[in-house]
Amino acid sequence: MKIAFYAPLKSPSNPVPSGDRLMARLIIAALEMAGHRVEIASELRSFTPTPEVGPRAEIARKAGHETERLLEKWRKEPLPDLWFTYHPYYKTPDLIGPPITATLGIPYVTAEASYSRRHDDNGWGENQRLVADAVWQAAVNLCFTERDRIGLVDAVPEGRYERFLPFIDTSLFGPPIEEIDPHRLIAVAMMRRGDKFDSYAMLAEALRLIRDGDWTLTVIGDGPMREEVRMLFSAFDSHRITWLEERSPPEIAAELRAGGIYVWPGCGEAYGLAYLEAQAAGLPIVAQATAGVPEVVIDDVTGLLTPEGDLKAYAGAISRLLDDDLKRRAMRKAAHRLVHEDRSLTAASKRLETILRKHLGDSYYER
Repeated sequence: MKIAFYAPLKSPSNPVPSGDRLMARLIIAALEMAGHRVEIASELRSFTPTPEVGPRAEIARKAGHETERLLEKWRKEPLPDLWFTYHPYYKTPDLIGPPITATLGIPYVTAEASYSRRHDDNGWGENQRLVADAVWQAAVNLCFTERDRIGLVDAVPEGRYERFLPFIDTSLFGPPIEEIDPHRLIAVAMMRRGDKFDSYAMLAEALRLIRDGDWTLTVIGDGPMREEVRMLFSAFDSHRITWLEERSPPEIAAELRAGGIYVWPGCGEAYGLAYLEAQAAGLPIVAQATAGVPEVVIDDVTGLLTPEGDLKAYAGAISRLLDDDLKRRAMRKAAHRLVHEDRSLTAASKRLETILRKHLGDSYYER
């Protein structure tokens, strides 16, 4: 099929790295692996940080122009067979796909759409309605987490839903290897305000509780809060913390494979592709059992998940895994197997193709 792809939060061609950009690119790769031709339909970003009417009206105006541009384009060119939107939610509704697919009479699909009723009374009611209408219209909505699926079913019970678990391209990570430095803790994350900074703060506090233990920490990441993040770890001797700043994907894979345990609390994580990358490298995880983290880390199998906000439990889990060689090695093998067998690009492409055929029908493919 010829597929028109749209990511209203961040285009796959955006120059700034992020989990959203990576997931959009991975979905495109999965579709192309299945033999489809994917075209980025629009670069329009529909994000508004607050619900004020003015900014939302401006985005709607731009979306109207984009809709007219695309409809005019497809009057002269072959139509797409399918429109695929990644990650519409209350701050970034899809204002282009629903009217275009209704006009052209082609199927509409969403991935990682979300709806939470708590935003209805906070000024976001109109955007929430737009998300709900798009979800209702979709031939199928791919739900990356059970939390998202429950929220969507609550808002649009007549919608069509399929679980589609997060995945990564495992080609950089290779076969399992023996431990190189089991006491080398590692974390990979951008340094910015909000949940990321909160996780850095929790990690620093947890390491203070086990500062007498045998460990070092390697941090990969950069961002506007660089100095503030480093200050969180200033109480430790300089030799214990290695700051690698931003690194390329192959460099990150190499550092992960040389690590011992991946430590990232995951405050507010939707699910965290970095957890999958760490496990693909064979690292056990220590994180909180919060938000979407349990969707990508299996507690007591590929890592240890502690109660949300429990600092002592989190520090204790790191210490326990540092000291338990048998447990850590068993988790290394299980983590590598989980991602390479079940959460790889190849596995995701097959699963995605099965879902699309189920909801569109083989006859649609064979037109």
